[in-house]
Amino acid sequence: MSDTTKSGQDFEAAASRNETVAQFEDTRRGFVGQVQHILHNNPSMVPLTVLVAAILIFGLLLGSKFFSPFAMTLILQQVQIVGIVAAAQSLVILTAGIDLSVGAIMVFSSVIMGQFTFRYGIPTPVAVVCGLAMGTAIGALNGWLVSKVKLPPFIVTLGMWQIVLATNFLYSANETIRSQDIETEASFLQFFGSKFSIGGATFTVGVVFMLLLIIVLAYALKHTAWGRHVYAVGDDPEAAELSGVNVHKTLMSVYMLSGLICAFAGWALIGRIGSVSPTSGQLANIESITAVVIGGISLFGGRGSILGSLFGALIVGVFTLGLRLMGADAQWTFLLIGLLIIAAVAVDQWIRKVSG
Repeated sequence: MSDTTKSGQDFEAAASRNETVAQFEDTRRGFVGQVQHILHNNPSMVPLTVLVAAILIFGLLLGSKFFSPFAMTLILQQVQIVGIVAAAQSLVILTAGIDLSVGAIMVFSSVIMGQFTFRYGIPTPVAVVCGLAMGTAIGALNGWLVSKVKLPPFIVTLGMWQIVLATNFLYSANETIRSQDIETEASFLQFFGSKFSIGGATFTVGVVFMLLLIIVLAYALKHTAWGRHVYAVGDDPEAAELSGVNVHKTLMSVYMLSGLICAFAGWALIGRIGSVSPTSGQLANIESITAVVIGGISLFGGRGSILGSLFGALIVGVFTLGLRLMGADAQWTFLLIGLLIIAAVAVDQWIRKVSG
């Protein structure tokens, strides 16, 4: 037998052994691989499953008290602000960043709207536009510092949170514009708090805006070039740059849009609480990050669905209302939400490990 023939047989034998091993490993990891594949392609499936399970459990425990149209729509009303801010936070986290200034931008934008109307006598619609422009401008500054100056998003937005919060208190002189004054002189500021009923369920304009915002952003992220660029930048900015993506332009658009959405959240906040208060929305930063993490959006960027952030906000709302109706201590809500946060991050790490 020639050396060439022997070598060919050895190669075929080795290939046969490798194929056997490969088949064995595929069989062993078949189920795990299928689960990972499903979760990887449908990142919002986990929070949706948790949400449905929570609703069913509280429904069985509380009956019609929880399943009533009033209770269901009350959850939506309670999470509308968090849901809007979480949408803004989701965009930034998808680029592997984080925005700790979202709550401050929201509140300061609402203060601008109120103060411009009552302090300077500016027509309310114009004052609202000024507030929206202010939120967008702060977002643009965040984006420029992150994308052009190359500063870490955590540091940039942490500093901006302090700056905007301090500016908010200094400018407003810690003055609250009362609900009664807004109702009589500038009711347009409370537009997002307007209510309407459908089949016994009461909705607000803020809830409708939150749902429409999530739908529009979900479509844009999945079906437009801009959305693909956002995911590409979050997954690997250097590879995205080499493939022709303008990373600077993409990051600027994300942070500016985040600031604009937060400004809309500030407008919705006025409608929700009825007044313009510089001290409102203090926990918006943490609540938005909580909704995003529970919603299955990876903190490492490049993976997740913005629908998940809505499911995450609703999960918090369901647990909060369900435990309150059961008469449980409020600390149980924080305990369960904390466990969900850790579990969500663990699932994300598991998916990445298996897919790797």
